Amino acid sequence: MASFSRRNISSFSLSFLDIMCCGFGAVVLLVLLINSNTITLRKNNVSELRAEMLQNEMEHRLTGEHLERQRFEITALENEIQALDAANAGVLDELSRLRLSTITASDKEAVRDKIGVLQDELKALETKSQEITRQSKIEKTVGRQVRSYVGRGNRQYLTGLKLEGQRVLILVDSSASMLDRKIVDIIRRKVLDESSRRAAPKWQKTVAAVEWLVANLPPTSSIQLYHFNTSVTPIAPKENPVWVPVTEFGQIGTILSKLKNVAPSGGTNLENTFLKARTITPQPDNIVLLTDGLPTQGERGKRSQTIDGAGRVKLYEQAIKRLPAKIPVNTILFPIEGDPLAASLFWKLAIDSGGSFFTPTRDWP
Repeated sequence: MASFSRRNISSFSLSFLDIMCCGFGAVVLLVLLINSNTITLRKNNVSELRAEMLQNEMEHRLTGEHLERQRFEITALENEIQALDAANAGVLDELSRLRLSTITASDKEAVRDKIGVLQDELKALETKSQEITRQSKIEKTVGRQVRSYVGRGNRQYLTGLKLEGQRVLILVDSSASMLDRKIVDIIRRKVLDESSRRAAPKWQKTVAAVEWLVANLPPTSSIQLYHFNTSVTPIAPKENPVWVPVTEFGQIGTILSKLKNVAPSGGTNLENTFLKARTITPQPDNIVLLTDGLPTQGERGKRSQTIDGAGRVKLYEQAIKRLPAKIPVNTILFPIEGDPLAASLFWKLAIDSGGSFFTPTRDWP
């Protein structure tokens, strides 16, 4: 019987092959991971570039519309200036003719009166011409805003207020204290009819501040607006509140018109207001609060007829616990008599939340 020779199998060769296969597998896995990360980064870059392109297109369109509107206004103003210059020249010619003409004794009084009338007319024309020239300069230098809003005296200054975010929630205090700065005047005004309360100077200033805010938001922002006293009420162009882009001029105009029809009344419940902010979906990434002081009621409603300063501080501390997490709160405070702690507490809220605190002058906006 033939004998078969057996070859010795080297364990070193098998181990070497195992190591090679493992190394090759590791290289393949590493390549797959790198490719996956590269694809993810590429998608993110494409999304960011697409968003930036859309924003640039929107800004270009809005800028073009504003510039075209301003060109028409400037052209009209320049034509009116030319017409006024021609009228001035006519008046001056008439004055010169009257001065050089021979006047009889009986006509002196009539001519003197006519000269006086022409001189008054000339002064009025000069005043109007100066005003139109000033307005033309303003039109040429006006900022490129999403909505046009020019405050009294063309004031457009801003100190520290953070107007940014894709979803900006505006909360407007519509309690009775928004009628005036002094307690006595508030008591006097809150018994008036709705039309008189809407016309209160402090409330009118608050509404103007909201218009200013909306006009100065970035064109990529959307807003929701609520007014609050003892309850929280949405102001929306439709039945269900949604985030409205600031470039939707028709809907924004409807929102601002509805706010102007609000008549301040009742107390201030800040806790329910912040609870409502937590339920909005998707959540806001910036909150702007317009108020004049600390709350007078909590989530459980009114417990007594009066409340002291310590009680209002306690209600405020309960209210800020209801705020959505990690959202900056920017407070515009219209100070009220008898509430000295409001400024310091809302300033601290701005620091803690990463927002800002702003107390406007009496001539803002």
